[in-house]
Amino acid sequence: MTVTNEELRAAMRLWATGVTIVTANHEGVRHGMTVSSFTSVSLDPPLILICLERSTRTRQLVLDSAVFAVNLLTTQQVDLSNRFAGRISDLEDRFAGLNTTVLETGAPLLDGALAWMDCRVSAVFEMSSHTIIVGQVIGVKSFVAGDAEAAPLLYYNRSYREFKEL
Repeated sequence: MTVTNEELRAAMRLWATGVTIVTANHEGVRHGMTVSSFTSVSLDPPLILICLERSTRTRQLVLDSAVFAVNLLTTQQVDLSNRFAGRISDLEDRFAGLNTTVLETGAPLLDGALAWMDCRVSAVFEMSSHTIIVGQVIGVKSFVAGDAEAAPLLYYNRSYREFKEL
């Protein structure tokens, strides 16, 4: 049985994911993109992975700099997700007008994110149209609004969603 691109795409739309923005900075050039292919790999050592399409500017900056950051988005950051998903072209400054911070690597961290992870590239695997990048987390910060955690931004079946407890 051969699985078509559309069959796999339709099935994967039914997998709810968190929404992140992966950022990089190399020789004064910074860029970022919305990424849902992100997961924890190991707690000891602290490793995460991201998958980036080979043709993206962000992927090249990550590979050139050997560092990157992951920004976990909240439900209040749909506009940022859209901006970094390509609503602003690769040639424009996607960070224009945004407040950012840096930790150790110099990769931009977006103010208002649910959490930040500052990473050094640990391993790279080229797979078909994408690159799997494993990063060692060298800095992390989680944010809490009062006593309650901010709501994470989710993506499911072509739409943004909110987390609701059962």
